[in-house]
Amino acid sequence: MDSKKLRIVYMGTPDFAVAPLRRLVETGYHVVGVVTMPDKPAGRGLHLQQSAVKRYAVEVGLPVLQPEKLKDPQFVETFRALRPDLGIVIAFRMLPEIIWSMPALGTFNLHASLLPQYRGAAPINWAIINGETESGVTTFMLNHEIDKGDILCRSRVPIGPDECAGTLHDKLMVAGTDLVVETVEKIAAGDIVPVGQDDIAPAEIREAPKIFKDTCRIDWKSDRRTVFNLIRGLSPYPVAWSELRRDDAAPLAVKIYRAHPDPDAGAGCAPGTILSDRKTFLKVACADGYVFLDELQVAGKKRMPVADLLRGFQRIDACVFV
Repeated sequence: MDSKKLRIVYMGTPDFAVAPLRRLVETGYHVVGVVTMPDKPAGRGLHLQQSAVKRYAVEVGLPVLQPEKLKDPQFVETFRALRPDLGIVIAFRMLPEIIWSMPALGTFNLHASLLPQYRGAAPINWAIINGETESGVTTFMLNHEIDKGDILCRSRVPIGPDECAGTLHDKLMVAGTDLVVETVEKIAAGDIVPVGQDDIAPAEIREAPKIFKDTCRIDWKSDRRTVFNLIRGLSPYPVAWSELRRDDAAPLAVKIYRAHPDPDAGAGCAPGTILSDRKTFLKVACADGYVFLDELQVAGKKRMPVADLLRGFQRIDACVFV
């Protein structure tokens, strides 16, 4: 079948899902509808905000559906009226079977990991937090289990030693865009053999669950590599944090965006102890050495390089991180 004649329904919400949709549209694929989240109030004025996918879809004149409930009979009938041949899901919601099974050729999902590793909501963050040197993107067919459908295509992407979640996100978005088009072409040509995830599962499966505030809190009793990986794996969002305490002042929450481990082992101080020249550097003791903090944000202040913080912060070395 001519891939450009496939009637595609595209489902997604954030920026990560925009690039593949743009590629499909600009290269002439027939996207007959876009499904995304309802507009939500945001900001101080609680003005309704459109999803990134909706903004692009409206810009290029694609029909947009924004159901509150994916099992709503009216939405189901509207979806059916699109007569989809293929569904594509990227960073959306869990679909009910009545929707994912409706397209004649099924529905596939793009996931930001090399499945079956890092199933879950935060694969980019957890790959870096766990110190992986490789990630990637996977397309797979949807079924009844989250992120466990048969694999269609995969593409590997290296993780640099100083890579943060933000830069890896952008690399995977580019790789994922290419992989979505490759997958569509192979499905249309009948040139694809889905592979069960159990058939390629390694001995240890690492998951990628949703990240909460407590997940982001730094444990300075960990080794310096673990602390460094947590910081870069949560930057620029949702951001690792710690509490800065001093005997004569109220504790302050501090978000840490960039850091680097001291190459020299051995701290000689209690975990959380701060060493600084009060001008150019600030390093914090861990279990086996120090981590230099490079960019951070104290509660109520703007994000800044550590040198800027030190110019306006008195007695920083009298504080401790906990």
